[in-house]
Amino acid sequence: MAEPRGYGATGAPCDNGAMGKSRSRGARRHRAAVEAVTEQVDGGLAELLPDRERPRGWTLLIDGAPQSYVDLDDPAYLSFEYQRRLGHVIDLAAPPGAPVHAVHLGGGAFTLARYVAATRPRSTQQVVERDAALVRLVRSHLPLDARARIRVRSLDAREGLAKIPDGWADLIVTDVFDGARTPAHLTTTEFLDEARRALKPSGVFAANLTDGPPLTHLRGQIATAAARFGELALIADAAVLRGRRFGNAVLVASDAPLPLDGLGRRLAADPQPARLEHGRTLTDFTGGAAPVTDAVAVASPAPPPSVFR
Repeated sequence: MAEPRGYGATGAPCDNGAMGKSRSRGARRHRAAVEAVTEQVDGGLAELLPDRERPRGWTLLIDGAPQSYVDLDDPAYLSFEYQRRLGHVIDLAAPPGAPVHAVHLGGGAFTLARYVAATRPRSTQQVVERDAALVRLVRSHLPLDARARIRVRSLDAREGLAKIPDGWADLIVTDVFDGARTPAHLTTTEFLDEARRALKPSGVFAANLTDGPPLTHLRGQIATAAARFGELALIADAAVLRGRRFGNAVLVASDAPLPLDGLGRRLAADPQPARLEHGRTLTDFTGGAAPVTDAVAVASPAPPPSVFR
């Protein structure tokens, strides 16, 4: 799920300049002739909106909430702020350009799978997206590169993760929302046990999380990851970490040392700089929150009504 409108880097309409402001008149005339696509999918009303500034750019919305942005001409272009941050994690998960085995839980418009294919050729990827109707819509209107080694499975994320062989993945990226909430069964130690089983010893787990004041869900997710992984980091806007607004945070976990220096440099150079928390500071941030288990898990909090206006 993209970050809320009006809060810094949500979908294409307000990514604070990341979409670019100066394009040719010819491109704008071209976009004016391209119509939006609207279709009912399992998760709600899906809309594919053409970008008036980028000739083959599209934003996917579900029930009005921005979910993904794709530029078919430039799959390495990441418009949404949280996806750029996940892109930084992907860039540093292996040597530059080296192929990886990647699992994407939550498909959307396959933005990050396309990014991996573009920046790490010959990578082998599996995308798990429960909404089969959404998969058909995206495949039809935003087709994947036929040369990309991307397999898409229409399964529940945890069910799909269970099918990944032991120690197969260099990278697992979780970006799953039911409406605007992460399902409860994807927030637990048991879920992370399954992710850790599927990862190589040096593999990296990254999750897009959303929360707002008092940040109970976010603190619990950090405590849950800390109970299963040896190394953790959190990327988020300062205003989100201070509990001043609802927004996205990217949690990164591994049993191997994380590339904190590289992440810090990339985040500082991003159009929307973010804070990188790790070590004792991140432990203190949890405020003593307990790890979440299947027995007590609840879905992430719904964003306030004003978020997607």
